[in-house]
Amino acid sequence: ANAKVFGYPGSRKGTKAAFPKVRVVLLIEAGTHLITDALMCPYRIGERVRALKLLRSVNESMLLMWDRGFHSYQMVNATLAQAGQYLGRVPKNVKFPNSQNLDDGSYLSWINPDRKSKKKGATKIRVRVIEYTIETNGELKNYRLITSLMDLTLFPALLLAQQYHQRWEIENTIDEFKTHLLGRKTPIR
Repeated sequence: ANAKVFGYPGSRKGTKAAFPKVRVVLLIEAGTHLITDALMCPYRIGERVRALKLLRSVNESMLLMWDRGFHSYQMVNATLAQAGQYLGRVPKNVKFPNSQNLDDGSYLSWINPDRKSKKKGATKIRVRVIEYTIETNGELKNYRLITSLMDLTLFPALLLAQQYHQRWEIENTIDEFKTHLLGRKTPIR
């Protein structure tokens, strides 16, 4: 019954995975590690598609942070429609032309609608872009964030860059959920 609903993960040609697999997508509060919403779906459905459904639990008191795999016009638009704010990493291949330099080193740009959204009459949305580099173990790593937080006094670029890295706290929650809360040595897979 589980295999019928959730399906199997991919495997090498000529083999079949031993167990069906479910995809779980979580909305987690970074400070308290509270899971505020969750969706289970067939494994074949990607996280990006399901993450949009979790926005039902976002409100005006929240700052939604996401990693570069979740970047999309739809994510930005849906977050704003819920009156939430966002701070999300974007992939390096996505271009944001600089329309106005800001005093803290960030700049204003636009995110354009995807084809599906454009057909529905969507228009481009103003974003603030923050670019910075972090050196880790002698290696430089470039980051680029977009945000709806436009007030430079309340939300300077350096503060947002520092706070973005709190997003990784959700990985601890996932680790606790999958491994430690189980109370035995075999992780939940």
